[in-house]
Amino acid sequence: MTSPGPVTASDVRTAVALALDALEQATDLDWQVPAADLNWTVWETVEHIADDLFAYAGQLSPEREPLTSYVPFAWTRRPDGPALTVWVKPEDGVAGLLQVLDASGGLLAALVEIRPPHRRGFHPFGVSDPEGFAAMGLVEVLAHMHDVAGALGLTWQPPADLCDRVLWRLFPDAPRDGDRWAVLLWATGRGTLPGRGRLKSWRWYGETRPQQR
Repeated sequence: MTSPGPVTASDVRTAVALALDALEQATDLDWQVPAADLNWTVWETVEHIADDLFAYAGQLSPEREPLTSYVPFAWTRRPDGPALTVWVKPEDGVAGLLQVLDASGGLLAALVEIRPPHRRGFHPFGVSDPEGFAAMGLVEVLAHMHDVAGALGLTWQPPADLCDRVLWRLFPDAPRDGDRWAVLLWATGRGTLPGRGRLKSWRWYGETRPQQR
């Protein structure tokens, strides 16, 4: 099959903008309710998205490539919550949280845009390149927004072309046909497909493949 094209900095910006547009419709709702199928709250899940976008930017930022571990930014964990380097003070409210999400997405997009294709950075699912980290950022936004939208009663239907590029880059074993959002939900353990049950465990493959080098 023909590649749908690379995942780009523009894709990161688009995904974050779509997430912000959706979340801004729910600023008056309770963000302390659990996100769908997670132990984290909606607030913590959005913090997690922002934190991962920041972390992926951090893996692309150093001139001396971090190939064996994450850049060691300090982190903390709330009881039953995600481990976070980036978090938001409750008194800054939902508006502050959304601004942090916006900023973290901008950081990743900027690093993806300026780093050359041969740049590499560590990730547990494979040492990756700027496109790979862009795709990982998209998974965090698209999949976790599904969790958040389910809890807040929001509609979340990302564009098929975004989903297709992410699937091509990170999920080589995913079906190449069918509704691309449904396939991405299946690949991330969040849905079923005809003849394919919900995955109990899943991962992506961030390492570059021969055609990507």
